[in-house]
Amino acid sequence: MANSEESTNGGRVYDPDADHAFPDERLNEILPVLLEDEEVTTLLEAQNVNAVTRKGYNDHGPKHIEIVRNRALRLYDLLKRGGCEFNGAADQGLDEADEAVIIALAAQLHDIGHVVHRDDHVYYSIPLASDILDRFLPQFYNLADSVRIKAEVLHAILCHHKEEDPLTLEAGVIRVADALDMEHGRSRIPYEKGGRGINTLSSQAISNVALKEGDDRPVLVEIEMVNAAGVYQVDNLLKAKLDGSGLEDHVRIVAVNTRSEDQLVERIEL
Repeated sequence: MANSEESTNGGRVYDPDADHAFPDERLNEILPVLLEDEEVTTLLEAQNVNAVTRKGYNDHGPKHIEIVRNRALRLYDLLKRGGCEFNGAADQGLDEADEAVIIALAAQLHDIGHVVHRDDHVYYSIPLASDILDRFLPQFYNLADSVRIKAEVLHAILCHHKEEDPLTLEAGVIRVADALDMEHGRSRIPYEKGGRGINTLSSQAISNVALKEGDDRPVLVEIEMVNAAGVYQVDNLLKAKLDGSGLEDHVRIVAVNTRSEDQLVERIEL
């Protein structure tokens, strides 16, 4: 039996050879093609221009997408291991193997609307992703299944925005995974350019995020902070995205301040 991702890389990177709690053959066929798609990779680079270069926000480019995709697949695997039943693919009459495909595609494309504008980017992501999926999916699916996969991917993309309510657990995974990219590296570019907004400073305060099997819930999110500013990332961003995601009863968040001299906040449990 293959090793789990937890034992091989701490669960931080999706390993196609690891032992997963879901059928992974279809994902393992599609994901390498997606990662090499020239249009998609160019969009991921271009989407950082409005977000970072022009607006001075935290990273929304290739590294952010890589982290969100890996966190989403890790979160999905832990939820499946914990017995959670996903409804997106199932409601469409698709296979269980398509759940991970929907999650990977949505994670990869969820922020491409930034190439149009940072403001309301999620709504610009929908038509852009739709065109890509129309071209990409027929390599692997017949027309009917392509339409259904596309529908679920677009729903998940839309619902990473807090103003929209996820109707599937697949969409909930994308919503939460997006907020799990909160470690200090994400704010490197704006911080080095002098940015000192709350998103930048609070992200600098997060030293590590780990997704593990929980005791009383399928997923434990362990967050290490180096100062109390990290509370903003945990409470205002991650908790806000967890609320209404459909995953509230399946995920426990524990954040610990590892700097003993900073006693404002020692531990948060959600």
